[in-house]
Amino acid sequence: MYAASLANMINELQKLPGIGPKSAQRLAFHLLGCTDKGIADLLGAIRLAKENIRHCSVCFNITDIDPCKLCADTSRDSGVLCVVGEPKDLVAIERSGVYNGKYHVLGGVISPLDGIDPESLRIKELLARLGREEVKEIVLAVNSTTEGEATIIYLTRLIKPLGIKLTRIAYGLPVGADMDYADPATLYKALEGRREVVS
Repeated sequence: MYAASLANMINELQKLPGIGPKSAQRLAFHLLGCTDKGIADLLGAIRLAKENIRHCSVCFNITDIDPCKLCADTSRDSGVLCVVGEPKDLVAIERSGVYNGKYHVLGGVISPLDGIDPESLRIKELLARLGREEVKEIVLAVNSTTEGEATIIYLTRLIKPLGIKLTRIAYGLPVGADMDYADPATLYKALEGRREVVS
């Protein structure tokens, strides 16, 4: 149906996460409508990011400076360490504007079916940080999936004996949600994470 070069472009775009056939087709037609300068700018931005982006040597967030801005920020509370699975999780927490501690990015979660075991993650690096930094609290902010829960259980077994306060983010109903649309697991988490009402 399409010219071979366009079909190839659509096929390559489908390899991006979250991009299905229809989205790939829309993107391909959009790119075909771009000017040569627009395409050159996009390619330049991708190339520049690929050349300059690396992992922070402290927290393993993606950055173009080392240490990253968050690790270098002396106004942040270095006594609290938020452990996340991926850099996108860190971005989501930062966007909330309610957390002012430091981070540690594991680089994923334990998932034996995908070949990701604890040694594949940055758990050794986390334990090394705990040995050299004065961390009073660790906040586990890993997605509430089967793999995320397995990761939390594994980390809890390693960290609890160190005597560091260990917390995890609460899960449950989003603001503005109706309870009758919530699934049982979401309601369970909402009830489990309940807090005392203060006046």
